[in-house]
Amino acid sequence: MQLMKFSDQCVHSIKIAYFEGSDKSVFKDRREYYGSLLKQLSDSYEYIDLLNKTKATFVGLDRIDKRDYPPGAIREALLNSIVHREYSFSGSTLINIYDDRMEFISLGGLVPGLSIESIMLGVSQPRNEKLANLFYRLKLIEAYGTGIAKIVSSYKESNIQPTIRAADGAFQVMLPNLNYTSNKDNIEKGAGASNSYNPQFQAILDVMRNQGSITRRQALNIVSDKLPGV
Repeated sequence: MQLMKFSDQCVHSIKIAYFEGSDKSVFKDRREYYGSLLKQLSDSYEYIDLLNKTKATFVGLDRIDKRDYPPGAIREALLNSIVHREYSFSGSTLINIYDDRMEFISLGGLVPGLSIESIMLGVSQPRNEKLANLFYRLKLIEAYGTGIAKIVSSYKESNIQPTIRAADGAFQVMLPNLNYTSNKDNIEKGAGASNSYNPQFQAILDVMRNQGSITRRQALNIVSDKLPGV
């Protein structure tokens, strides 16, 4: 039974659903991955990473790129859902991706005797010891109860946090989208932007309109000239 998980004849799968909005009303896409657990891990991560968009913002002349979800958090949540699920259940591991969040749902719940509080403290008790040992030898996990802590740490600079939930027969890790803003927020931001005026930005735009382009040195000179006290 243990060897079956590492072969192409593994009977379990990972299902990934990509939804429009924040509920399950409309599917954008769905995938199901079969094969060995290592293949399922690789295929699932590749697809999720493809959907993990990058948002660019600008601070002065510098561009700041930020992914919707910390790649490290995705990695740890995905590994957790594979290594610690209960394989006596025939159901699939589920990954639901919405506009505002991503959910990893695995079967089995918590190992008897453990609680959410204990795993947040870093207590490690693998349900599938042989599987965990293989993943450890492949340097995919540390086998030291650090996975959940890494997920939480990846959001330490954000005002939104991941949530961990357990129920009878199920375990869920929810990752919030760091770049998500509701339609209401977008409207309010748009209204605020329409009433603002940035003389530096306007001066750069004027040069670009007149010349068709602008050099970095010209832009820096404009910024320096427009700064108070410079």
